[in-house]
Amino acid sequence: MSDNRNTILAVILSGLVLIGWQYFYNAPQMEKQRAAQQAQSELAKPAPQPGSTTAPATTPQTGAAPAPSANAPATNQPASAAPVVGRDSAIASTPRVKIDTPRVTGSISLKGARIDDLSLVQFRETVDPSSPPIVLYSPSGTANPYYAEFGWVPAAGSTIKLPDRDTLWQQEGTGSLTPSSPLTLKYDNGDGLTFRRTIAIDDRYLFSIKDDVTNVGNAPVTLYPFALISRHGTPQVAGYYILHEGLIGYLGDQGLQEYGYKKIDDAKAVSFKVTNGWLGITDKYWASALLPDTNAQLQARFSSNLVGSIRTYQTDYLEDPQTIAIGGSASANARLFAGAKEASVVGINFPLAGLGGYNKQLGLNHFDLLIDWGWFYFITKPMFLALDFFYHLVGNFGVSILLVTVLVKLLFFPLANKSYASMAKMKSVQPQLAALKERYPDDKVKQQQEMMEIYKKEKINPIAGCLPVALQIPVFFSLYKVLFVTIEMRHAPFFGWIKDLSAPDPTNLFNLFGLFPFDPTHVPLFGYYLVLGVWPIIMGITMWFQMKLNPTPPDPTQKMIFDWMPLIFTFMLAGFPAGLVIYWAWNNLLSVLQQSFIMRRNGVKVELFDNLRATFASKKAT
Repeated sequence: MSDNRNTILAVILSGLVLIGWQYFYNAPQMEKQRAAQQAQSELAKPAPQPGSTTAPATTPQTGAAPAPSANAPATNQPASAAPVVGRDSAIASTPRVKIDTPRVTGSISLKGARIDDLSLVQFRETVDPSSPPIVLYSPSGTANPYYAEFGWVPAAGSTIKLPDRDTLWQQEGTGSLTPSSPLTLKYDNGDGLTFRRTIAIDDRYLFSIKDDVTNVGNAPVTLYPFALISRHGTPQVAGYYILHEGLIGYLGDQGLQEYGYKKIDDAKAVSFKVTNGWLGITDKYWASALLPDTNAQLQARFSSNLVGSIRTYQTDYLEDPQTIAIGGSASANARLFAGAKEASVVGINFPLAGLGGYNKQLGLNHFDLLIDWGWFYFITKPMFLALDFFYHLVGNFGVSILLVTVLVKLLFFPLANKSYASMAKMKSVQPQLAALKERYPDDKVKQQQEMMEIYKKEKINPIAGCLPVALQIPVFFSLYKVLFVTIEMRHAPFFGWIKDLSAPDPTNLFNLFGLFPFDPTHVPLFGYYLVLGVWPIIMGITMWFQMKLNPTPPDPTQKMIFDWMPLIFTFMLAGFPAGLVIYWAWNNLLSVLQQSFIMRRNGVKVELFDNLRATFASKKAT
C-alpha cells in the first residue's frame, strides 16, 4: 500500500512539474513572441492619411539637452506632438547626408544634426537573407523615435543663441559619410559664434564627433558640452531575468548601473557625477552607447518621462563648462557606439581572450559588460570563447557545440569515470539487494541498514548516478546563456531544418511535423503544451537510453521518477533554443558510450537492450 501511494505521488508530482514548466516558461515565451509579431505588424501598417476618419497617433518630437543647473528643466520634454508618419516619409522630410559603411547605412539630418537614421545591413529581421535589415535609429515623428544628439548648452540664465533641434546646419563639401570621408557641418548663430561639427565613422559601429566653437563676438561665452540618446515609447523586451534590457552604464567607481524600463519609470531620474564612464540603452542584441573621453568629468543621468501617453527614455551627460574668450575657441569630443553587440567588436575582458574590441582599443571602463554575460561570467565567457574558436575552424556553430561537448566530456572524464564505476558496482550488487527484500519483506528499516552495509563494503556511492547530471548543470546554464544573449548565435544554422540555433526547434509532432497545415500552439487551453520538435524527441530518446543503462532503483518511487524523467525533460526542453537541445542529446549519447565502456571494463554486463526489451515486455504483459 505504501509503495502504491508513493508511486501515485511520484506520478502526480512529475505531472505538476511538467505543467508548471509549460505554464511559467513556454506560455510566457509564446505570448511574448506573439506580442512582438503583433507589434511588428502594427508598425508595418501605413500611417493615417489626411481626411482619414481615424484620429492619428501622436509622438513626442524631441528630447532636451541636459541642463547645467539642477534647478533647470532636464527631462526630455517635447516641443510639440505631431501625427505619426511613416519612417520613409519622416526621413524624406528633412535634408540629409547619407551614411554608407559596410555594416551601417542611414543618414544624418541636417536639421538638428541628429544621428537618427541607422540600419544594420549585416543583420536581418528573420533567417531569410532577403528580409529587411535591422532598424536601430528612427527620426522624430515616426512610431518609435530613437536617436543620438550632441552639442552645447549655455550656463543657467544665459540667452545666447545655440544650435538646437530646429537648427539647419550646412554641409561643408559634398558626399556621404563613409569610413574614409568624414562629414563637416557648420552653423553661424549671427552673434559672433561659429559652430563646426566633424563626424567620422569607422568600418564597424563607432561614430566620433568633434565640436568646435569660435567666438568673434563682444563677450566671453561659457558653454557645457553634452551628449544624449533618446528613445520614445517603451520597447518590447524579452522579459527574462537572465537578460538586462534598458538603460545601462559603467559609471566610474559606482560600477555597472542597470535600469530596466519599469525600474527607471519608478525612479523618474537618477544622476551620477563620475569620471571614466559610459552609458546608453541596450536591447538583447543591439545597443546605443555614449563613450565620452575616459578622463572627462561627467554629470551623467538616466531618465524617464511621460509625455501624454508615451514614455520617453534618455541617457545623457554634461561635461565641465568651457569659457570661450573673445577671439578664442573651444572644442569637445564625443563618441557614439550604435550597432550590434558583437563580442569581437565590443570586446571581452577575460584572460587570454584575444578579443579586445572597443573596450581595449579605446581604453574604456568594462565596455564588455554591454553584453550581459551575467553573474557567472567566469563560466559563460569561456563557453563563448570555446564555441567561437571551433566555429572559426569548422564554420558552423552547431558543429562547434558538438565539439565543445566532447571537450567538456574530456575535462570531466576523471570525475565521470568514478561516477560510472560506482554505478557499475551498484549494478553488480543488484542480486544482493534483491535478496535483502526477500529476507526482510516487511522491515524497510532493516533493508536500508543492510543495503548501506553492502554499499560500504563494496565502496559504492549510492548518489554517484547524480554526478553526471550535476556536472552538466553549469555547462547547461552557460551554454543557455551564450545561446540566449550573444548575437553570434542569432540566426546561426545547423543542418536540415534548424536555421537558427538560438530559437526552438520549429518542427512539431502535433501537426505531424508540418504534414497538417495548422499551428497546434493556437489550440485553446492546451496550445501551450502542444510544442514538441524533432530534436527534443531525439534528446528524450537518448536520455531514456541513458536511464535504461543505469541500475534499476530498488525503491518503486525512485524507479517511477526515473522512468518519467525523460518524458518530463523532453517537454521542458521543447521550448529551449535548438542548440541547447542538440547539446543535451549529443551529451546523452556520449554518456551512454562512455558508461558502457566503463561497465565493460569493470566486468559488468551492459544490459541496455535487455532492459529495453524487458520494459516493452512488461508493458505488453500488462
